[in-house]
Amino acid sequence: MEFKKLELQEEDNRIKRLITSGRLKKSIIYILAGAFLGFIFTYFAEGRDVSQLASKEILSNVFTGAFIGFFITNSPCARGRC
Repeated sequence: MEFKKLELQEEDNRIKRLITSGRLKKSIIYILAGAFLGFIFTYFAEGRDVSQLASKEILSNVFTGAFIGFFITNSPCARGRC
């Protein structure tokens, strides 16, 4: 009876794989773009100078835009699992 020799390769650290993955980079780019667009939306929708806007309004729209950017890249449909 012959057996094939099993060659095991050591896997990288999970955190290292996550950091170097293309999906994380894409997610970060989309989150930042969404946050920027949320800020721009607040600025143009209110029609006032940035110094006159309440920080609560700005942060609300920035976080909403960041969440939408995160959802676009990490939703099941974005991964082809619809």
